[in-house]
Amino acid sequence: MSDYSQENFPLRSVAVTNSPFKATQLNSDDASARLAFSAAEAASDRKAGDIVILRVADVSYIADYFVVTTGFSRVQVRAVADAIEDKIKEDLQRVPLRIEGKSEGNWVLYDYGDVIVHVMMPKEREFYNLEAFWGHAERIDFTNE
Repeated sequence: MSDYSQENFPLRSVAVTNSPFKATQLNSDDASARLAFSAAEAASDRKAGDIVILRVADVSYIADYFVVTTGFSRVQVRAVADAIEDKIKEDLQRVPLRIEGKSEGNWVLYDYGDVIVHVMMPKEREFYNLEAFWGHAERIDFTNE
């Protein structure tokens, strides 16, 4: 990605820790938000970096939320992806409608319909810069309890 676009669209991220967290803007009746935060927590448990949740429902019909995370090796990308899939299946009894990129390990995408989860290597994350592309979407902040 060029320096020009990085200046105009700086990456911001929020940290998620292993402890339980509380969404500051989460409607407790919003199943999509619960799924997004569950994915973020699972990614954090596997030490994923730069975990970002975007609420895209108001700007796109594709999904309600995007969760974007970074894994720093192909092995970690797969481990983060597996942890997300396992946690959502166990806690929310949901399985992805579609999975892409797991065998390559550079960018794993889980499509849950209402939530799309991206686990990316740093190079792919910088190149595609989803946060900038969806810059008009609302960033959801969360804090530890």
